[in-house]
Amino acid sequence: MFSKLFGKKQEEKTQDDIKLEQSLQKTRSGILGRIGSIFQENEITPELWEELEDVLIMGDVGTATTRELLEATRARVERETIKSSRDAYLVLKQEMVRLLQTDEPLHIEEPRILTVVLVVGVNGSGKTTTIGKMAAYYKKRGLKVVLGAADTFRAAAIDQLKIWGERAGVEVIAHAPGSDPGAVIFDAIRASQESRKADLLIVDTAGRLQNKYNLMKELEKVRAVAGKQVHKAPHETLLVLDASTGQNAISQAKAFRDSAGVTGIVLTKLDGTSKGGAILSIKRELGVPVRFVGTGEKIDDFAYFDPIAFVTGLVGD
Repeated sequence: MFSKLFGKKQEEKTQDDIKLEQSLQKTRSGILGRIGSIFQENEITPELWEELEDVLIMGDVGTATTRELLEATRARVERETIKSSRDAYLVLKQEMVRLLQTDEPLHIEEPRILTVVLVVGVNGSGKTTTIGKMAAYYKKRGLKVVLGAADTFRAAAIDQLKIWGERAGVEVIAHAPGSDPGAVIFDAIRASQESRKADLLIVDTAGRLQNKYNLMKELEKVRAVAGKQVHKAPHETLLVLDASTGQNAISQAKAFRDSAGVTGIVLTKLDGTSKGGAILSIKRELGVPVRFVGTGEKIDDFAYFDPIAFVTGLVGD
């Protein structure tokens, strides 16, 4: 029963699974890589749980999340009268998956009407790069994708999105720098519905700091414009977070969740950090699913977030 959850053979893994596991190499080679060795002992002792707690906390999992994982794992070990430390290790991994699990995929409208996705996040988080990668990801899967350049405060943001649009082979709807972002999304929706016949519109928004009240109000306006043009739009609002900020990403994410209606998270720069364990806390404290992860610098270094592949990449087999 324990092996079923983590029993995928290498040839059964998807490309997303492989990319996700590989991107966690730096985290796995750090402190969290010690978890497997803790469970090498034959007996389950109080010292084992104490050492595990220390490693999880040092691995940026967070104190509250660590305690929840330990309590759930120990309760199952006792309830199921598990004696083998190896089986206890598998229970821990199952509890990590349970914490991360979500039944909500990225919502693509069916039948094929236009799906509108807003992408939010602070400058420097990898937001525009993420949009380009997401466009390529969905185009590869047969969707007609259009990008909307609603980050009009910085000319560089518009230019950068156009570059990523060219790389992904998708069209970018943009106005001049300083234009009204609401007008941009209005035109992008109309173009996507009428002449482009698009399935998916991904909209870049200004790199807002969470304490900038006026910018948050502007985002509310952008959401309102989308809702008037397309039923239930925006269908997703994805928050891009830099995984290398670890626990510090949580307060930023909470502010965006409360003011921007965030429905999912995209984690960038996962391959360059040892703080991948923070994802467990982010999911637990926000109650918002992780949708995708950035796994490298290239346009196809982008993967759907699978909790089982993540846990395998985090702590090993």
